[in-house]
This record gives sequence, structure tokens and C-alpha cells, in this order.
Amino acid sequence: MGARASEAPIDIQAEVGRLQAVHRELKARLSDLNSRLYLSPEEQIERKRLQKLKLATKDQIAFLTAS
Repeated sequence: MGARASEAPIDIQAEVGRLQAVHRELKARLSDLNSRLYLSPEEQIERKRLQKLKLATKDQIAFLTAS
């Protein structure tokens, strides 16, 4: 039982690291879209979708690090 308890923080840390990497990728893609003078309708939709995903990822990171 003791081994399982010590594994949990490692799993959380790994998940936080994975989520941080995803967040960085989303941030980079959004930065690329935001630097353009004009976005096609498809790019505008993608930008909104990425913004929502980035926020959801940030919320997941905050949830995991708060506990």
C-alpha cells in the first residue's frame, strides 16, 4: 500500500508536466494566429477553439497543483 501512495504524486507531476507542454503548444499556436493581420473564418474558429482549450488546460493544471 505504501508504494501506491508514493506513486500518486509522481503521476500527478507527470500529468502536470504533460499539461504544461500542451499549454505551451497552444500558446505558441495562438501567438502565431494573433500575429496575423487577417484571419480567415476557419482561422477565427480555430483561434477561439485554441483559446478555450488553453484555458481548460490551465484550469486542469491549477486543479492538480492545488491538491
